Amino acid sequence: MSFFRKNVKFALLSAVIAAFFSFFASCSTSKPEISYGFMSLVLYEGESGPTEHFSFFVIAEDADGIENLEELYLYNDREQLRWKIKNDEWVTFNQNNKTWIGTRSITTQDGVLPRGVYRAVLVNKGGEKGERLFTYDTDVRHPFPKIEIENNMYTIRSEWSSNRLVCYDKAGNYHSTVEIKSLSGPVSQLNLPSGTATVALWAEDPAYYISAFTKVVPVR
Repeated sequence: MSFFRKNVKFALLSAVIAAFFSFFASCSTSKPEISYGFMSLVLYEGESGPTEHFSFFVIAEDADGIENLEELYLYNDREQLRWKIKNDEWVTFNQNNKTWIGTRSITTQDGVLPRGVYRAVLVNKGGEKGERLFTYDTDVRHPFPKIEIENNMYTIRSEWSSNRLVCYDKAGNYHSTVEIKSLSGPVSQLNLPSGTATVALWAEDPAYYISAFTKVVPVR
């Protein structure tokens, strides 16, 4: 009986060890990769002047799928800055069968982002990391744009190459974007969709990946 029990214990121990190694052999230990990414600068109108935000997105790859990714970090080592984006916080979109993850909310307390080299770090649920460097060294080329609407007339002051109006309803919900053909004229000329209560000016300098958003103004 003692011999039988020893054999049973040995068999159970062997089965546990085999299952243990089988489990870990099946788990991927490969590092996640950032195959591509971009940074664009977005200026928002603030009380004391424009504030800068980076829109930062990467194409992330992991052997166990994108659902295995947990955190994305962006560092500016020179200025000792760090931003952390968790997987339940990042924005995801698909384009050309590639999944992008990132955020439009990279900013600093004073609203000014340093130029230079940034380091992105992608971390999966196993703690494996992948890194890639990005450089953003472009300065804003144009004054911040302005829009005024008064007495059913609108005036836009903008030196930016592309200008659009972002339209919102009475509840503040976005519902459309309208191309601007002239920088001034009657509001009726804008052909705003029905239900538009307020608009913001969205100006772009696409060659340099920079855009600017004004505060909303009522259309009437």
